[in-house]
Amino acid sequence: MSDTGERAIEAAEAAVSLETARAVANISAGLATIGSDECEDCGDDIPAARREALPSARRCVSCQSAIEREARGL
Repeated sequence: MSDTGERAIEAAEAAVSLETARAVANISAGLATIGSDECEDCGDDIPAARREALPSARRCVSCQSAIEREARGL
């Protein structure tokens, strides 16, 4: 393989590694935040099971699902 091709592969690998590290850092920061007992959108209680599974939860499953659907353009 040529030096140019090897450099391109190395650059792509470095970019993927950096993006992965950023994603892990963002997820870790989100998990470290304190969640809420009530949904910040509708005000309903967030069930204990959801808070245990995702301590940083700030929305009920219904509201979070709606936000994710909207983000995907559905």
